[in-house]
Amino acid sequence: MLRQLPLGALRAFEAAARTGSFRAAGEELAISASAISHAIRKLEDLIGAGLFEREGRAVRLNAAGETLLRHVASGFEELRHGLEVVSARQMNLLRLHCAPSLAAQWLLPRLPRLIADAPGLTVRLSAGTDYPKFHADEFDADIRYGRPRAEGLAALPLGEETVTPLCAPALAARLRTPADLYDLELIESDNKQVRWTDWFAANGLRAPSPRGSRFDRSFMAIAAAADGLGVALESTRLAERELDAGRLVAPLRECSVDIRYVGHFLVYPPRARSNRALRTFETWLFAQLGLTRG
Repeated sequence: MLRQLPLGALRAFEAAARTGSFRAAGEELAISASAISHAIRKLEDLIGAGLFEREGRAVRLNAAGETLLRHVASGFEELRHGLEVVSARQMNLLRLHCAPSLAAQWLLPRLPRLIADAPGLTVRLSAGTDYPKFHADEFDADIRYGRPRAEGLAALPLGEETVTPLCAPALAARLRTPADLYDLELIESDNKQVRWTDWFAANGLRAPSPRGSRFDRSFMAIAAAADGLGVALESTRLAERELDAGRLVAPLRECSVDIRYVGHFLVYPPRARSNRALRTFETWLFAQLGLTRG
């Protein structure tokens, strides 16, 4: 049956089922309503089942038609997605997922530079908390916070980041030594690998009980610190713009131990390595970070 299945009849069926009208389906597909009706009759004869209840000029799906529509609609969506994937690879399109804070604080401000450095490259960027698994081929690559656990993926470390206490300049005057932090509000970032307990331990101090504002994303903690809500323990890479603009300072850099760690990784399935857009982006990204590709 599959060898005889006409794609045109399936398109006619899907359009009629979705619009509830042979006429509307014909207008959508640029054929007559009678051609839609004929195509659907042919499909019904082929599969040996009626698909619509016909009441004069009105039509509605019966139970068999509703079942078939679910599968046909899903099949057309898969076809559309497959064509988009192949087309994207020819269009020099990079479909990139990125950890939200790195996207907002570091990558987005550099996108104009990337586009200028790579003429013809188009970037489709998504930032979310759910890591793509690449099974559905929605993304070419992911800049992920934390080492990926999934096997079979290329995972390139994006260099060390420095984590240090950051605050607004007005608050910095109260910070002469690490112990002065006991008197200030300490902003917590819930999803960070490096926490206040780690920093105090590295500096030979007991961490105080949690107090101050809590956020689940670094970009919010950085903004809160810049607005004077307290001291944030954050990556200088993520706070680069605020530090350069003087909205944040690192008052304890000269008298404390910073924590350095690899926080972000460029992740992609090995098959994506043939993607010209991804190769362009990888080269650019490593250059921006001052890294050499191992």
